[in-house]
Amino acid sequence: MPPTEGDGRTADRLLGGRVALMQPARGYRAAIDPVLLAAATPAAAGDRVLDVGAGVGAATLCLAARVPGADVTGLELQPGLAALGAENVRANGLEDRVRILEGDLLAPPEELAHTAFDRVMTNPPFQEAGTHTPPPDGSRALAHGEGAADLAAWLDFCARRVKPRGTLTVIHRADRLDDLISLLRGRFGGITLVPLWPKAGRPARRIVVTARKGARSPARLMPGLVLHEADGGFTGAAQAILRDGAALDL
Repeated sequence: MPPTEGDGRTADRLLGGRVALMQPARGYRAAIDPVLLAAATPAAAGDRVLDVGAGVGAATLCLAARVPGADVTGLELQPGLAALGAENVRANGLEDRVRILEGDLLAPPEELAHTAFDRVMTNPPFQEAGTHTPPPDGSRALAHGEGAADLAAWLDFCARRVKPRGTLTVIHRADRLDDLISLLRGRFGGITLVPLWPKAGRPARRIVVTARKGARSPARLMPGLVLHEADGGFTGAAQAILRDGAALDL
């Protein structure tokens, strides 16, 4: 049974209705970034996938819906969001291969501490500590701004959870690309960069970075994805991902 609206929560749908998602009416709410992250993660049936910073499970569930047979684990720091994520897993009938764990990547749950995954995907907090005014809502502040775990700690944890030759996929602000590349260098290669253009002719605000652990192949800059038409509606290519569950072409 899908979740229903009430008690300060809203019942939403992703991927054209394929994913039911209960989320807080106020505070942190999933937008399109986790959907694009899941679409860019090159998982296949039988892969074990970890979503670091899973929130209420948007990327976790979109990946599971797009790739039947993938085993997906989400890790979320905030207890309320993790509880909603677990509820969303049950509402979508995916308990047999999807789980949301509450925990801190700086002190991860024991079941993750020694587990390696074929794919790791993550949507880290975008704002560096001390560089912005946090939103008044505590949940949004934790989701949007770096805390004890800065980007270096976040990517270090992700790197340690990826199997050799496995992949890490990150969605982040385009203006932090230098940080991302420098933190991946030496542990990952075969880096693929996919700019996300808000409209044609506009600078990219987001970028998706996928890298393979232990690879030595050179980086590739892809054509990227234009998200919106001039009138503000989604482009056909964006709709194919956001509504129809297509993969983001890497």
